[in-house]
Amino acid sequence: MKILLINPPNSGKSIPEEEFGIKSIKMIFRGEPLALEVLAGNLSDHTVEIADLKVEPDSLRGHLESFKPDIVGITGVTCEANSVLKIAGEVKNHHSSSIVVAGGHHASCDPEFFNQSYIDYVVVGLGKSSFRELIFAVEEGKNRKIIPGVAKTAPGKPLFYIPRKYSTDDLVIEKEPCYELVEKYRDKYVMSGVGGRTAFVAAAFGCTHKCSFCSIPRITGGRYLTGSIHSVLRDIRLLGDIPLIRLVDANSFGNIEFSENLAKKLIDSGIRKKLVADVRADTIVNYPKLFSIWKEAGLETVVIGFEDVCNERLAQYNKKNTLLINTEALRILKEIDIKVIGDFIVSPDYGHKEFERLEEFVSENRIDLPMPSILTPIPGTPLGEMMKDKIEIHDLDYYTFLNAVIPTKLEKKIFYETFSSLMKTFHKQIRD
Repeated sequence: MKILLINPPNSGKSIPEEEFGIKSIKMIFRGEPLALEVLAGNLSDHTVEIADLKVEPDSLRGHLESFKPDIVGITGVTCEANSVLKIAGEVKNHHSSSIVVAGGHHASCDPEFFNQSYIDYVVVGLGKSSFRELIFAVEEGKNRKIIPGVAKTAPGKPLFYIPRKYSTDDLVIEKEPCYELVEKYRDKYVMSGVGGRTAFVAAAFGCTHKCSFCSIPRITGGRYLTGSIHSVLRDIRLLGDIPLIRLVDANSFGNIEFSENLAKKLIDSGIRKKLVADVRADTIVNYPKLFSIWKEAGLETVVIGFEDVCNERLAQYNKKNTLLINTEALRILKEIDIKVIGDFIVSPDYGHKEFERLEEFVSENRIDLPMPSILTPIPGTPLGEMMKDKIEIHDLDYYTFLNAVIPTKLEKKIFYETFSSLMKTFHKQIRD
């Protein structure tokens, strides 16, 4: 069968720009659609194309007219959900016989959103096996309603599907990602501020924790699954001379034994790449020697979700962490000489004092690349459920993490001006 996998274009709207003329300041980052590459890797007996509309936003019609796909799979996060529906409509209008399947983060958190006429199926959660099983059922004319993790849409009726019980089998680690399908886009995939041209590799899926704002646990039903050392080394080698490898796991160090063995194998393999990976601060504090090994293996930068500088808010987010642990983790990494990208959540109930405390924390701890976002209750997450009565903006185009979709404590214009000033300060710090 002919299968077209689509990465939607850059999506989202900006309240500060639309209402107050404040242009959002963002790091320039365009990453490859690894989720689609790994889906394609498990479909080697079919003809697959990837349309990356983030790189070529006007290329959809060309793909549809030249390829004439039997099945179209579209991925998307929450701020892209409306774009997924728009793309699905375009597919049906130009090639009505195509079966359209929605998947990705938003489909996993809020599958009911895609229970609409332009969508035929929704893949909920990790989709490597589920999507392949759906394609097999279509090809063989078998029952498509009993595939775990796959829902047949029924607009106007509740969406029904059998939840999938995820295991390492769902990772299909023996299959290589089809990196070659995006080769023509390769020079466009960059991680500005860290190292330029970047490629993605997955070592683990899911997370060991359940922060209230995070959609990751829904992808694997709350499980944390590691790949294999062989598959990680294989995928890095497949990427050739690209100098920077981003391990895209929500937590690359959730299994300490696996992480240590992987680092040692990287060292022994002779692979010499700059590596970026996500880690929890408490993991660094509990296992400092592990990061000395990873430094030797090529780990240059870590991404840490510090989230806030207030212990009370960290508890509200179910972060299972403290300000003291965050500070100690930063001290350890400075000693090892590993750079830090620090993720912070600016709550809409911030006042001037909270903004000042965050700026002081970043300055005092010399965080290399601070990345503030605005607290956003994603549908389907615990935070989304807790805050559903406070949400005043339901248009998912605004769920970019740079808009306040619940009321702000400060007057709205002042909140956005203060947030914009904070970002300018952080970015100036990076340049200096």
